[in-house]
Amino acid sequence: MPNDRKINSTAACMAFMLEGCEMKKVRSNSRMYNRYFLLDPDMHWLRWEPSKKDSEKAKLEIKSIKEVRLGKKTPVLRSNGLSDQFPDECAFSIIYGDNYESLDLVASTADIVSTWVMGLRYLVSYGRHPVDMAEPSQPSLRTSWIGSVFELADMEKGGHIDLFRATQIIKGLNPGMKESRIELKFKELQKAKDQYGEAINLDTFVEAYCELCTRPEIFFLLVQFSSNKEYLDSKDLMLFVEVEQGVEGVTEEMCRDIVQKFEPSAKGRERGYLSIDGFTHYLLSSECHIFDPQHKKVCQDMTQPLSHYYINSSHNASLLDDHFWGSSDISSYIRALRMGCRSIEVIVWDGPDNEPVVYVGSSVASQLAFSKVLDIINQYAFESSEYPLILCLVTHCCIPQQRVMVQHLKKILGDKLYAEPPNKEENYLPSPEKLKGKILLKSKKLPPSCIDSEGDVTDEEEGLEMSRRVGADEKDQLNGLGCKRLRLCRELSDLVCLCKSVQFRDFELSKREQKYWEICSFNEVDANRFANEFPEEFVCYNKRFISRVYPTSMRIDASNMNPQDFWKCGCQIVAMNYQTPGLMMDLNLGWFRQNGNCGYVLRPAIMREEVSYFSANARDSLPGVSAQLLHIKVISGQNLPKPRGSAAKGDVVEPYIYVEIHGIPADCAEQRTKTVSQNGDNPIFDESFEFQINLPELAVLRFVVLDDDYIGDEFIGQYTIPFECLQPGYRHVPLQSLTGEFLPNTTLFVHVAITNRRGGGKAHKRGLSVKKGRKAREYTTTKTTGIKVVDELFRASTQPLREATDLRENVQNAMVSFKELCGLTPAANMKQCILTVSTWLMNSERSLKVIVDLSETYPTMEAQGPVPELLRKVLNAYDMMIQTSKTLIESADVVYSKLTQAQRALDFHEDLHRIGVKEGLKGRKLQKAMESYAWNITVLKQGQADLLKHAKSEALDTLRQIHCAAQSCGLSKNGAASPQLPHHPPQQPPQVQ
Repeated sequence: MPNDRKINSTAACMAFMLEGCEMKKVRSNSRMYNRYFLLDPDMHWLRWEPSKKDSEKAKLEIKSIKEVRLGKKTPVLRSNGLSDQFPDECAFSIIYGDNYESLDLVASTADIVSTWVMGLRYLVSYGRHPVDMAEPSQPSLRTSWIGSVFELADMEKGGHIDLFRATQIIKGLNPGMKESRIELKFKELQKAKDQYGEAINLDTFVEAYCELCTRPEIFFLLVQFSSNKEYLDSKDLMLFVEVEQGVEGVTEEMCRDIVQKFEPSAKGRERGYLSIDGFTHYLLSSECHIFDPQHKKVCQDMTQPLSHYYINSSHNASLLDDHFWGSSDISSYIRALRMGCRSIEVIVWDGPDNEPVVYVGSSVASQLAFSKVLDIINQYAFESSEYPLILCLVTHCCIPQQRVMVQHLKKILGDKLYAEPPNKEENYLPSPEKLKGKILLKSKKLPPSCIDSEGDVTDEEEGLEMSRRVGADEKDQLNGLGCKRLRLCRELSDLVCLCKSVQFRDFELSKREQKYWEICSFNEVDANRFANEFPEEFVCYNKRFISRVYPTSMRIDASNMNPQDFWKCGCQIVAMNYQTPGLMMDLNLGWFRQNGNCGYVLRPAIMREEVSYFSANARDSLPGVSAQLLHIKVISGQNLPKPRGSAAKGDVVEPYIYVEIHGIPADCAEQRTKTVSQNGDNPIFDESFEFQINLPELAVLRFVVLDDDYIGDEFIGQYTIPFECLQPGYRHVPLQSLTGEFLPNTTLFVHVAITNRRGGGKAHKRGLSVKKGRKAREYTTTKTTGIKVVDELFRASTQPLREATDLRENVQNAMVSFKELCGLTPAANMKQCILTVSTWLMNSERSLKVIVDLSETYPTMEAQGPVPELLRKVLNAYDMMIQTSKTLIESADVVYSKLTQAQRALDFHEDLHRIGVKEGLKGRKLQKAMESYAWNITVLKQGQADLLKHAKSEALDTLRQIHCAAQSCGLSKNGAASPQLPHHPPQQPPQVQ
């Protein structure tokens, strides 16, 4: 393959195929043979040599080809003996003949596969006019447009423009492309034509533009969906947006708008055609960004208690650098607030002239006036988010200066300062919605027993660590707990309402005595210990109370802890050093993007439900959460720069990419692409990865691009995105620098697909399609608590749990079978399956007709006359899928009702401890009974019942997709404008008396 990827048109594909190349031919017995494949000069036959066969037999007629499949999509290529010997992107299959036989091939690179697949698909569609295609008799939309651009630039009408002007035009049309690369291309083309000098003529300009500005991976996509040679019309574009990008309710008018917005040629806009350039612009636009635009605004329920949210938090916000040498600066507060921070720490000390000051550690030289800090907080508190700001006050002031602090707080913050005492009748904090526009003070409060105007409180948090750094007196430590006495005035104490700082003792004591408005702060070392030794208890604690985790004092370089270590325990406030960039800060900033960057993210339901089981250290699938499979194909990179600070000569980059998943321990994983050593600033990777995600709501995907050619800091760029914000289909990923700025015109091009992993128990295999027969199925069961009356209720759920699993698995298995027979992976959607069947019918020499009858509630797919064996199998698999879907849709509510009956065990929640003691359980046995009870409720409520409801919703969506796709592809009969879906209102669980 040419190093600079000249495959930028179908003519270039033909030229490559006519020359031919060596590939491996795979037999049905899994043996592979090297053969040389080439296209006949008349473009009617594909031949291979050497072969024992007569040369007349070692060939395949192009018009007999029904379909060209990319990847391991036939039984031969999927067989166990072969599947691990070569990557998916190096395999393809040609389906041919009336019996739909397959010629399975493996190439040495993904580029070669793309060229053959693109060329063959093109010939199958337009094989009747191969000469016109290889040597166009009239200029294409694209060349006409580029010609008109050239003519505008050729002001003197001399038929040429100078090299500098030509370079600037191409750079203007493709921002991010290096001028040196454009100039080199012009010189190469001129040399090949024996033309020298600074003058560039039209032919050279057009040729340079096409070679430089055609991205083969996008051209390959266009050919796949085009029904009109080298452009997409409105119907083609509609299929792409609907089928590949997963957009619902696409109309031709929407597609015409896309053409008007992105097509550069006036002729293309006039005719409603999207050329390769318009298609590239569209795919690079915000409409095809990997980040779901719905998450750019607040999209989560903001009426839950404050303790049910993760809160974006800054540690030592005044610092510009590390804790020891760093200076305090007011701009750091502005930056943190503008980045969506909702919890800010202010450490206050005695200052000159009775004015309190703010500084950290030993940065006394750059202290800030407390009043000035409050002015900035007042000004910027709600610029990026209207939801409450928690001001964590760490006070080291004497009583007179504390009273000055109170004056400043009241005068500067005014009505924004939340002043209502907590409602003792409530059990949870108010919601972010109720606290909009309010600033909450988190600080110490005098005990109720203190009636004087001032009193002693303990300072067990960062305050003590900070005082150690500046050599303050530690002789007043109390009872060995690492606490220091602090004198607090009544006025400052009274300003603290909903966020009273208290010392954590243990989980049992907190359960009995801690008030919902009291907050404990944990040093990261202690928090890590609790996460590892008491994972379930820590999660339960955080359901009701807010916990704040702050970095250990050992981090004098202001490095950051991994916030995921504490989010998995439900810790709401994980204080980050905003001044320190890197992986941990990427995770924090990426995570909080998912709810309009408002600083609040709703925690997973399994962490909020009062009765539910979740262990922070779960290393397997969770009860009550449907695991998902994430399929990522890293296709290419665009305009990748050299690493910052690189001293290496030249502009050569040798990039490779890490694809990382961060989340609960069971989900953490990373995979790496190969290094691309040629054309590294615009590399083609074409590598596919797969990840199992057990808790999607807590998972984060991160792309990191590194340079293999550079010793030292090889970082090029990264992008971090919550799993819930991913958009499926072909997407561009904008890359960010180490400090978070977006790199101009620097992107990755990827394909994203998400599929559900169904099953009642653990899925042992990580393969794509795990089909389980009834005998191999693992059914979810409830655990025995040892409390008779409760166990009887749970025992009644055994049969409905099996029924629910069977209903879901039967549909899943039927769908996988149907997709595989269509030559697709389980990651495909139903629209892609219907489109495939439609393509087969169009490419058939015989007059085949298949109709989808949309007059029925459950649409049937019927053959009109005799059909080949493979198509018959596809129709049978479709019928099985419809039947299992029908059974699920019509039976789901009855089974759901049975599962909710078993949830009556919730009635015992309040008295479970007392009943357990009464039945003789104590100590570890009683604790185990409580855990088993929570596990069972999770399995029944958030687990199988919700999974069943979700499966029914998906089955209905499948019917909707079939309806839309059948109409789009012209296979429908008696089709209504919208599908008449069966309606079965879910039965409500019995009310608790």
